[in-house]
Amino acid sequence: MAALDGVKVIDVGQFYFGPYCTMLLARLGAEVIKIESPQGDPYRRLPTVDEAGASIQFRFLNAGKRTMRLDLKTPEGQQVLRDLAAKSDVVVQNLSPGAMDRFGLSYESLSADNPRLIVASGTGFGSFGPYAGESAMDLTIQARTAVMSTTGFEDGPPTRTGPSFVDFLAATHLLSGVLAALYQRSVTGKGQHVEVSLQDAVIPALTSNIAGVLSPSQELPERTGNRHGGLAVTPYNSFPTSDGWITILCPTDAHWQRLCGLMDDPEAYDDRFTDMAGRCRNVDDVDRIVGRWTGKNKKDELASILKTARIPSAPIVTLPELLVDPHVKERRIIREVTDEEGTFTTLGSPLHLSDSPIVEPTRPGGLGQHSDDILRDELGMTDAEIDHLRQNNVI
Repeated sequence: MAALDGVKVIDVGQFYFGPYCTMLLARLGAEVIKIESPQGDPYRRLPTVDEAGASIQFRFLNAGKRTMRLDLKTPEGQQVLRDLAAKSDVVVQNLSPGAMDRFGLSYESLSADNPRLIVASGTGFGSFGPYAGESAMDLTIQARTAVMSTTGFEDGPPTRTGPSFVDFLAATHLLSGVLAALYQRSVTGKGQHVEVSLQDAVIPALTSNIAGVLSPSQELPERTGNRHGGLAVTPYNSFPTSDGWITILCPTDAHWQRLCGLMDDPEAYDDRFTDMAGRCRNVDDVDRIVGRWTGKNKKDELASILKTARIPSAPIVTLPELLVDPHVKERRIIREVTDEEGTFTTLGSPLHLSDSPIVEPTRPGGLGQHSDDILRDELGMTDAEIDHLRQNNVI
């Protein structure tokens, strides 16, 4: 059986933060109902679409969920969600700050009807502190949390990371909180409120950079390019090759000595480079020497040579190369699924449990596709009651 068989989850999320958390819950076997506004999740309307005109981002994050159109700004819509939450295990939401409270759907309100309910809230800055209540997105959190000021090169502007890592890192934190709350509930019988803020989830990833600031031993630039965030390991960089780029790092003196043997460059044996501290003081010269060697070789050939020498390295792959990478394909984190409508691509799961199979994702439904079934199956509504909600634009 899947790890979360029988667990019912209500997804009141949008964009990446909440939906990725609930996507992981779905891959673990939870039954997830995605609640969307009458206009639908904003990511349904992005211009990056497949051949059939479907939003690729929406499909990646919402495959495997049932979809329901529900206007939470109406009293009837709020009551429907309250009734669904009363029969569910988890509600995940990352709406704008205060929205659930304004809808009368706070944790206190929902848990009064269902003391076993776990409500997981994804926020920008949390429920307390000077920034509590401020709206936030991946880019604005990167700006506010020193990610942008530490990304890029010293002589360049602050730069956002390529991937939207803030949302996804926070979503995995939120998943951890949900799973912990489910475990505690199995002991106490009581649910609780789980809160994860984007800012809190990101700051631990700045450990090396913060260490560099707190250390009195040296003054560091905020942005170190592809070098170590605290400039405490050298070499630690990307280096040009004859057909692209490769990353190489030597975390110990032994790694550096093995690299010197491969490079066979007399300058690499300079006494200035004998230990890590010396290499870090002379980082420009070290990088120049390593780059001179890598530039004469192809990146995949270098990767093989460095792997044999047990020196940490990896070729820098492009996105098209990633999509055909045999390891990525075998791990099925990017998964092609075939159904009666054809073949579509979505996300698999990074979570592998030895005795709990990953649940295969199904094609995400259209906006409100499963509304009638959910109301009928979960709440026992009659066709007349469902028609009433539709005529009043609640669903």
